[in-house]
Amino acid sequence: MNFLEFSIKVLKETNRPLTPHRNLGNRKRERVRHSSKLKRKTPWQTIAARIYVDLRDNPNSPFIKLKLRPTKFFLKELMSKDLEKRILSDEENSTLTDKKELKFSEKELHKYLSYYLYNYHFIYSKTIFHQNSNKKNFAQWIHPDLVGVYFPITDWENEVIDIAKDVGSLGIKLFSYELKIELNFGNLRESFFQAVSNSSWAHEGYLVVSNYDRDEEFSEEYKRLSNSFGIGLIHLDIDDPDSSRIIFQAKTKDFIDIDTVNKIAKINPDFKKFLKRVKTDFTSREIRKEEYDKIEMIENLENKKSLEKTNHP
Repeated sequence: MNFLEFSIKVLKETNRPLTPHRNLGNRKRERVRHSSKLKRKTPWQTIAARIYVDLRDNPNSPFIKLKLRPTKFFLKELMSKDLEKRILSDEENSTLTDKKELKFSEKELHKYLSYYLYNYHFIYSKTIFHQNSNKKNFAQWIHPDLVGVYFPITDWENEVIDIAKDVGSLGIKLFSYELKIELNFGNLRESFFQAVSNSSWAHEGYLVVSNYDRDEEFSEEYKRLSNSFGIGLIHLDIDDPDSSRIIFQAKTKDFIDIDTVNKIAKINPDFKKFLKRVKTDFTSREIRKEEYDKIEMIENLENKKSLEKTNHP
């Protein structure tokens, strides 16, 4: 069974439009482990690409793309005009309700970012609490909201790791993230340069937002700033965490800024503990996942999103 056949089967069974990520993601525990072609680490973005290509190149494609956010697909044979009107109406009402009721704090975004980083970039993340810093008045300009680490342990043989240690090239990459609920022209410069101030020390630094201005002029301005200062941009999709993506890639540095790292470690115990954890895990060649931020299952993120809608007036 190939990717498209699997998607068709799932859509028939559920009899409702689904995202290419979620229709397989929710079923992989049931079906994927039984298929030799659909491995556990299948990049689910590939499913979306296959469906898009089939729609573009195959006049007789069984799929239909619905103009929803996030994009959803269904089967032509199951779609009727009445059903399409009902789906679009339900989606419009849901969107209006979300805009009115759904309010997130920056803190609540952390679990979505940790999910995205781990599942799509193999990055282990750790929240850095500003209130734990001994210089609280300047904390937001000194250290980021969240940091991450990529270990080459799973990619490298033990002998290669040993040599890397000897020559001082560990292959570890450190990441820094500044989170914002919304990004537009009104807060672009303050938010961007806050990220420059507290994230430029890392191999890669990012500004992470749940909503951002889609205007072309805004995009060009961010691109200009990113090219000058190296801070990337990640869109964190709360409605569909699997659709989160890097909008602008951060400029990768060969070395971290040790002076800044030392300064952050002095004022914040969370960051100091993170550095110790990274060293211990790499040295032992065993990553203690429980010592980093918890990685929620997609179902739990959806449940929490519903709960947050209820709790916020």
